[in-house]
Amino acid sequence: QVQLVESGGGLVQAGGSLRLSCAASGRTFSTAAMGWFRQAPGKEREFVAAIRWITYYAIAVKGRFTISRDNAKNTMYLQMNSLKPEDTAVYYCAAQGGFKYENTFSKPNEYDYWGQGTQVTVSS
Repeated sequence: QVQLVESGGGLVQAGGSLRLSCAASGRTFSTAAMGWFRQAPGKEREFVAAIRWITYYAIAVKGRFTISRDNAKNTMYLQMNSLKPEDTAVYYCAAQGGFKYENTFSKPNEYDYWGQGTQVTVSS
C-alpha cells in the first residue's frame, strides 16, 4: 500500500521559512514525478512545484521555494523562504504512478497518490 506522509507545516511570520517533507512508502518513486500542491479555504487546489529529472515551479513561488528529493530516503522536500500571507494553505504532496501522456506535471489529475496534507499559516 502506497503512503505519502507530509510533515513540517506550522505557523510562521511573513518573511520566515519552513521546510516541508513528504515521506513515501509502499513503492519507490525515484524515477517518478512528484509534486507539491496547495489549497487555501474556498479555492481550488493549485500547483506549487514538481520534480522529476528537472524541477518545475509555479510563478507565484519561483525564486522563493525549492523542491528537492532524496531517493535513498524516498523523501521529497519543499524549502519555503520569504513566506507571504498568501502562501497560507494546506500543502499536499503527490506522486505519479506511471507514464502520463502530455504530462504537464502541474495538474492534480496527473497524480495518482496523495498525502493527507499539512497546514502552513503565514501571519502578517
